[in-house]
Amino acid sequence: MHKTIAIVRILTGGIFLLFGEYKIASPDFAHGGFQDYLKQYISHDALEFYRPFLTHFVQSHAVGYGYLVGLLELGIAASLILGMWVRPFSLLGVLYMLNLTFATWNEVGPGPVWRYFGAELSHIPLLFLFMIFFAANAGLTWGLDGAGKTSAGKRLR
Repeated sequence: MHKTIAIVRILTGGIFLLFGEYKIASPDFAHGGFQDYLKQYISHDALEFYRPFLTHFVQSHAVGYGYLVGLLELGIAASLILGMWVRPFSLLGVLYMLNLTFATWNEVGPGPVWRYFGAELSHIPLLFLFMIFFAANAGLTWGLDGAGKTSAGKRLR
């Protein structure tokens, strides 16, 4: 079981490496793409209680937040691939996925509640994975969090 979680952790890290790399390697995301997403979230997609946060806090510093999103995704990628500080970065991942869920919840427009959950299939499963990585302390198997420890979690002498 621990090896399966480690494989999923590393593969998820690879996905986040792809997400973060293009946001940092090119200024297009931070200097335009992020603002386009943000406008859509504020005008329609975000949950009502979340719109003021996006409008008054994020929008006024959109370029910085665009780069921050890329750095966060690269940090999550490095953590998951290396198995280092997996629990703290899993908590950040949970918060990030909640943020994206709150920002995109109404994207499908009015309809039955199952449509909203269906539209969030790119965020909710990742949220659950981060919860599993945290609960399983996923960096202990094949990761730097477990370097120098036996399977029982004791330091090697």
